Amino acid sequence: MTDFYGVENHGPYEIFDLGDFPLEEGGVIRGCKLAYAAFGHLSATKDNAILVTTWYSGTSKIMEKVFIGPGRPLDPESYFIIVVNNLGNGISSSPHNSPAPACGPRFPRVRIGDDVRAQHRLITEKFGIERLALVVGGSMGAQQTWEWAVRFPDMVARAAPIAGTSKNTEHDFLFAETLIETITSDPAWEDGFYTKASDVHRGLMRHAKVWGVMGWSTEFYRQGRPKALGFPTLEDFVTSFMFGYFGPMDPNNLLCMAWKWQHGDVSRNTGGDLAAALGRITAKTVVLPISHDMIFPISDCEAEHKLTPNSTLEVLNSIDGHLALQGLDNSMMTQLDRALFELLSASA
Repeated sequence: MTDFYGVENHGPYEIFDLGDFPLEEGGVIRGCKLAYAAFGHLSATKDNAILVTTWYSGTSKIMEKVFIGPGRPLDPESYFIIVVNNLGNGISSSPHNSPAPACGPRFPRVRIGDDVRAQHRLITEKFGIERLALVVGGSMGAQQTWEWAVRFPDMVARAAPIAGTSKNTEHDFLFAETLIETITSDPAWEDGFYTKASDVHRGLMRHAKVWGVMGWSTEFYRQGRPKALGFPTLEDFVTSFMFGYFGPMDPNNLLCMAWKWQHGDVSRNTGGDLAAALGRITAKTVVLPISHDMIFPISDCEAEHKLTPNSTLEVLNSIDGHLALQGLDNSMMTQLDRALFELLSASA
């Protein structure tokens, strides 16, 4: 158990009770809770709602810091912005906060489609929203964005998947598998029945190091970005930043999300036909890969853009690679804001 996920670190947020929520893999999350944070006010016509989805390890508080603010595209003065914590992220129903017996390693398998179905219930049942002005998310949040656009095309006016694909590649599957093994190979893992998360600190450190390799780019290190960010040595960067980020997290939560990420695939909606799935999309879509991303490279995102009607591709330039999503590269964030301003101003 860890108190990392409490309101003190990641609040405020509200809870939507889904009751017993059946999952696509056949399991059930009993008493399923979906945590969300809302900003701004819903218009009388309910036409100004934006949904922000969370990435692997991300929370609504992290998304707020990266995406939302006055004078930015996601401005609470103009839009009603709903940030939803994905299932398994430690805030919504997850392995570490679910009651026995279906907790820890016995928590059921969750898919991206389950996240989107749960979010759909929140959007429609809680707020009575029939159409979203924008769905936007990065990485695993992009997987959810794609799923929304495919599964509920009439509800999504605009979509902005950032640094993420609609169908996971074999390369990315292997990367996520490696992340899983960094944790499960720790002797303190105990098949997921560890006493406390910090017992698995060796696995969490390996997990952080692998992210340090793939999350950033070679240019990030070559050009001395860690030092520019305030970390004088590589060891300090890995320990203070990478492990400082992942170290407090619950290993079972990370594994739940990693499996979900590995198996992301919108073509499950069309019998395995990716072109048919992406052909369902009616949203005005801007596909936003990051130039130096080694996890979701431009070529993978471009291939899906070419299958998506009414879409454009805009590359966000950053040597920070995939983890530019953390918002530490001000230049890239300016590019992102410009792309989202243009998308929101376009008719849809």
